[in-house]
Amino acid sequence: MTTPSIDAHVRLDVHPTHSSAVTATLTGPQAHIPQLGLEAADWHVVSDNTLVLVRIDHEEPYWAQDAARQLAADGIAVEVTPELRTAIDEEWTWANYPMPWCTRTEIREVSNEAQKIYDDIRHGHLLIHAHAEDGHTTIAVGTYLSGGKSVYLHGEDHLRQVADTFDSPAQALVAFERVHGDAMRPGPAPMTDTERHADEARTALDTRAVEPSSPLPELETVPAYAADAGDHDAALEAFLGAHGEWQKWRTWSDETTHAIHEDQTLRIERIHDAPAHETAWTVAAYETPVSNRTWVLTATGATPAPVLQELLDYLASADGWDTAVVAPVDDKTVTAATQPLTDAGWKHTVNGRWIRWTSPAADAGIQFDAAAQHPSQALTAWTVWAGPDLDHPNWTLTASPRTPSSLLANLSENLAHGTGTRQIQVTGRDRRASLGATPPAGPAVMATPAPSRTR
Repeated sequence: MTTPSIDAHVRLDVHPTHSSAVTATLTGPQAHIPQLGLEAADWHVVSDNTLVLVRIDHEEPYWAQDAARQLAADGIAVEVTPELRTAIDEEWTWANYPMPWCTRTEIREVSNEAQKIYDDIRHGHLLIHAHAEDGHTTIAVGTYLSGGKSVYLHGEDHLRQVADTFDSPAQALVAFERVHGDAMRPGPAPMTDTERHADEARTALDTRAVEPSSPLPELETVPAYAADAGDHDAALEAFLGAHGEWQKWRTWSDETTHAIHEDQTLRIERIHDAPAHETAWTVAAYETPVSNRTWVLTATGATPAPVLQELLDYLASADGWDTAVVAPVDDKTVTAATQPLTDAGWKHTVNGRWIRWTSPAADAGIQFDAAAQHPSQALTAWTVWAGPDLDHPNWTLTASPRTPSSLLANLSENLAHGTGTRQIQVTGRDRRASLGATPPAGPAVMATPAPSRTR
């Protein structure tokens, strides 16, 4: 079943002045829906249509990717800018990290716990009673206002940890004063450089004016076949994140990603930077892991997000790989594949070997090659298109003769009745910042060890 489409668009980009922060610009009549979800994930609202994610562990690109997957899974159009995509794909480690035995995943878990403590303090959930300097770091004692648990904190920024717990503030303060009485100071410690830069990143965007030449897009609801392509890479990541039976494989060049089902009879190839009119997706099915290919389907880089999502939803269903062995195409399978178009009143014509169904507006269609009833004579049996005409399409999807009619029927249903969103440019309005218009500044100076990034 296709995920219901939400009439909203989220554009994720790098922060214009903070080295690792991420911004989210929201448009569309239902923009409040992704805003609520992002706020719950601790994104900070800086204007009516803009949020920013700032963390003290500099892991914003990682968590932005996680947010993109969730938004896409919820049926929200997500755009990840090339600059942010580069940041997401970067490999980096902390220089001089004090726990060298930790893996990258374990380091992220430690820093995420530190982030939660920082957020609890910032939001007023954790009241800090006192602090002290302990060598080259800061220690503190505080109490959670909900539940009353008191904690002894050790470290700063991404290294802050709960070192001990107490049943009451009195017990915590007595123990803290006994050890650190001479160095003890009331209240929280002064902000670190990292905390100060994070605070600046959350507030620096409030007054940034948008340039007249860079209007923010608004959205219009259109048929699925006329919708924007959205972020195909985010759609693939969301698909893989939601379906553990699929395994992701990167090729040697990083230009292509393969997704292979656990039984190895259904495979997806995604070419990441394919031009809009060239093949960006190939889906292939096999009777067995070592047999010849049974059917193949391709889609170009401009394939609309709702059409691509319908295809991925089918591949995720129980029937997606259970139909690798299908009968040769005949009149019955053609009728089954196109019945939704016939029911929706699409124009049906026959021109020699070509059988076509065209939308009422003549801006989309499906063409079947009757020669495909003899598979040896035609590799491409089906061509799905949208645009000015079949010879000048905005995007195309092709399928070989034995492609399951149920898959094609799902696509036909989506073409006939599905909807999506398309950006329209708005001019002459006073808007908030179109984030990312200004190049990001260099890395901020931090009190804690800086991350060493390697490509």
